[in-house]
Amino acid sequence: MPREPELRTAHPAVFTTLDMDGYRVLPAFLRPDECERLASIAAGFANGRAGSRQLLRHAAISETAARIRALPQLAGLLPDDAIAVQCTLFAKTRDSNWSVTPHQDLGIPVDAYVESPECTGWSRKDSALFVQPPDSILDTLLAIRLQLDDHAADTGPLEVVPESHRLGRLKSADVAERASNRRIACIPQRGGAVALRPLTIHASSKATSPLPRRVLHILFGPRDLPLGLRWAAMA
Repeated sequence: MPREPELRTAHPAVFTTLDMDGYRVLPAFLRPDECERLASIAAGFANGRAGSRQLLRHAAISETAARIRALPQLAGLLPDDAIAVQCTLFAKTRDSNWSVTPHQDLGIPVDAYVESPECTGWSRKDSALFVQPPDSILDTLLAIRLQLDDHAADTGPLEVVPESHRLGRLKSADVAERASNRRIACIPQRGGAVALRPLTIHASSKATSPLPRRVLHILFGPRDLPLGLRWAAMA
């Protein structure tokens, strides 16, 4: 049987650095009423589908992304010209409870195909074109996973493998092996977030509570991309 990983817990008070650990739990910066409004907007915009990737088209969510971009905690962690390029709703409920196996985030949304040996894994999701760019691009990106509900510890929180982003792109077997040894459960407060580098190995277990767990996953990256790539018009 697979070995159960060592699982520890990181709260906002636990100090981590993105450069060293590949993740950081940010304290609350939104009020509960702001969280509830965003959750309602996201659910309606996505027609109840967890995983919609086009939420930046809503003004309130794009404004929240701009507010996050200006957080003092993120100073120096993004390129000066960084913009929000994608927002995805992840929602676990009593009727939709799921787990995510350990993985790295390798794809980004772009507007057109380019001929480059450095760009692989072309695919379409939500009518958008995605590509796996070289690690040099992934290293400039930062995901902010905004926690919209209480009780993060009981609703299938994000689990990360610290320092794994420094290993570069890994094969599936190596991802599984690293995740089997040690994982950290990230427990943000409602209105707080987890900052995550895309190459950090991460996973999520099923919720152990019937309470909702709604997360907005907002991806930030440099305004201009190399290799002739351009961001998809998601906003």
